[in-house]
Amino acid sequence: MERYICIHGHFYQPPRENPWLEAVELQDSAYPYHDWNERITAECYAPNAVARIMDGQGRIEKLVNNYARMSFNFGPTLLGWLEVNNPEVYHCILQADAESRERFGGHGSALAQAYNHVILPLANRRDKYTQVLWGIRDFERRFQRAPEGMWLPETAVDRETLEILAELGIRFTILSPYQALRWRDVGGKTWQEADGGRIDPTRAYVQNLPGGRSINLFFYDGPISRALAFEKLLTKGEDFVARLESAFSKDRDWPQLVHIATDGETYGHHHPHGDMALAYAFQFLEEKKIARLTNYGEYLERHPPQQEVEILENTAWSCVHGVGRWRDDCGCNSGGRPQWNQAWRKPLREALDWLRDTLTPKYERLAGKSLRDPWAARNQYIDVVLDRTPENVDGFLARNALQDLDADKKTVVLKLLELQRHAMLMYTSCGWFFDDLSGIETVQILQYAGRVVQLAEELFEASPGDGAPVAAEKAGPPSGAKEAGNPKDTPKKSSPSPMLEEQFLKRLERAKSNLPEHGDGREIYQKWVKPMTVDWARIAAHYAVSALFEPPPERTDVFCYAAECRDFQNHQAGKVRMIVGHALFSSKITRENAEMSFGVVHFGDHNVNGGVRRFEDQQIYQELAEQLAEVFAKADFAELLRVIDRGFGESTYSLRSLFRDAQRAVLKRILQGQLAEADAAYRRIYEENLGTMRFLTELGIPQPKAFQAALGFLLNTDIRWDPEEEEPSVEHVRSLLSEAAAQRVDLDLAGVALRLSKRLTQLTDAFRENPQELERLQEADGMAGLARSLPFAVDLWHAQNVYFELINTQWPDALQRLQSGETDAEPWLDLFVDFGEKLGICVEPLKKNSIKQKASPR
Repeated sequence: MERYICIHGHFYQPPRENPWLEAVELQDSAYPYHDWNERITAECYAPNAVARIMDGQGRIEKLVNNYARMSFNFGPTLLGWLEVNNPEVYHCILQADAESRERFGGHGSALAQAYNHVILPLANRRDKYTQVLWGIRDFERRFQRAPEGMWLPETAVDRETLEILAELGIRFTILSPYQALRWRDVGGKTWQEADGGRIDPTRAYVQNLPGGRSINLFFYDGPISRALAFEKLLTKGEDFVARLESAFSKDRDWPQLVHIATDGETYGHHHPHGDMALAYAFQFLEEKKIARLTNYGEYLERHPPQQEVEILENTAWSCVHGVGRWRDDCGCNSGGRPQWNQAWRKPLREALDWLRDTLTPKYERLAGKSLRDPWAARNQYIDVVLDRTPENVDGFLARNALQDLDADKKTVVLKLLELQRHAMLMYTSCGWFFDDLSGIETVQILQYAGRVVQLAEELFEASPGDGAPVAAEKAGPPSGAKEAGNPKDTPKKSSPSPMLEEQFLKRLERAKSNLPEHGDGREIYQKWVKPMTVDWARIAAHYAVSALFEPPPERTDVFCYAAECRDFQNHQAGKVRMIVGHALFSSKITRENAEMSFGVVHFGDHNVNGGVRRFEDQQIYQELAEQLAEVFAKADFAELLRVIDRGFGESTYSLRSLFRDAQRAVLKRILQGQLAEADAAYRRIYEENLGTMRFLTELGIPQPKAFQAALGFLLNTDIRWDPEEEEPSVEHVRSLLSEAAAQRVDLDLAGVALRLSKRLTQLTDAFRENPQELERLQEADGMAGLARSLPFAVDLWHAQNVYFELINTQWPDALQRLQSGETDAEPWLDLFVDFGEKLGICVEPLKKNSIKQKASPR
């Protein structure tokens, strides 16, 4: 009887973008990487795209794409991030699906996923439909084919969700064995109970649906999946394969499918080197012919289901209480804090439901004035999310509008649809998954809710009748914060009603944090959501403060905003510098724009003061600019600050106005002088007291805190780079490591390793660009030697990939040049082999090839 094996990985990260900037900002908790997406890509997504097969001596023998042999799904928002931030890995994923179609009878291994990981049984039907449709459209755009299957977030399922999947052409999904209620043979009458995980997972099933459609279901092998995820089954590839093989039974008389499903991050992030264990398992399975590797689409075509099943509704793979983990204090949590509760989950969901449901009729009323069908337009809006080029956006608006829309009405429509997008993003499941309301995942969904509130307050004003929001006549600024500027100079306008946000916050008050310092949902919102809010003044302030340190070009981008400099005046007096100017800012998302004037002064160090306001006309701006220049020329800085206050109003800005990444870069630049002084002071302490420090170490006596501070600062500063050398030397790094060990100083080895890895990447890429230049190869070889000689791991992944590429593209040419008698070929070949050895690659075939060519007559 035929035997099949299918391994499914659910690769997913929650959307982490700042809702106002559409970019992932610096996350210190992901150090030494910029953010968690970048870190997990380095630990998991990239290694599985180019996985290593090792020989018996632990050297890399060949590279394989794990995704091409497994079944997988990637979250759409994660793929969107990868497309921009790591196109190399992104294209490997797409290529894997193309390869799998050739391997598995035309069936691609990639599955779609509901768009932003909403728990579908807890969503209303309209949101379920959009989430599934957006997931399909995103998949089609990336993989250039229709998906056969779809992964349900947390495998959470109900019949309505399956109806929608079937309606939209999805053939199958994957569930936990604990989500089956009962089964029977197709056409049979007697049901067999299957609750408690008793369903046989080695075949496909069909679920007949109330609307007359049906969908195929696979129930993964629970025990093996659990052992893989939580019981270190990946430690040895042989054990992994043996466990898979043990799931087959001679008692079954049908073609058996042993299949497992886990988070894809199991292979590398949760379990280091899990990618290599998976690659080994695939190779071992194929070489030993234990079973045929397959994917779900191919198995379905070969062996359509002969059994009918009924699901256990409102269940998921990560909650034994159904779907309580995303709405109740059900007892499911990440563990480690038994004294905590998750009673905050219910009021959080209730607050978000209230916000969504309050705004639904307002959306319908206002959108209905411009769109043929507001909800059909929302469904199609994914086409805009995936391609925001002006031509595509205009085409979308033309297809959906009741009539030609002017610029203001187009902006209103785009803001309405952005409101709807964020109203779905705020339901991303991770917001409820972990232990406390103050966790970064929960704060993230509250930021999406904050963006919804902001857009709603811009779009709807208080009605004089009952206080309900009604349509605003014109598009407002991109964010709900007050406009900067002198109140007497700003034309009066009806301000957005704070009623919506206040009612939302009152509901959030019911959600209590386990940490007293964070209080409740209102406090968390005020602490971490409100400061994130962006308006024209904040955009202009970021632009202006940044310009103090790097003058802006005529046109530039500030995240999802475009900035066009209209005037820029620079004044300097010693350490004090002032800039005055105005620029036009435009949102690439909603097409709003505003011209803002600004004046900012830097007094040195971290002392920055400035103001921004709406640009009214050239004369008013010029008079203010001249007044500021006149006062600055007199060096009357107290008066200068008063003029800024009078000219720009009460809203003043400083380094705090910079967005996180720019703020960190500017502070690093500002602190260079202070750090140099600190370095000199610590170095004096170190040099004058080194003998005493070493004597204390020999006696086993802890160093005084002053000495500890000096040692920690200097050794961590010096190991980052040798100021005497262009590249860090082996001797220098080794001496620092030895001193740190002797003095019991904790070094930032993770940061050092990442810097060395990035430098090796740069040198290897330079060699790839000019492969015949021996100097480029020598530089890469030297850095690889340093990396391999250190007592801590340096990521060589990219350099190893490039090396294998050059084996195919440059090695044959070098051999040919050697055969032709070119004298420079032999040293290149020898050094290339040496480079490969330092990268941990099996170069024995290259050595044999090279020796053979050298021995051949020329």
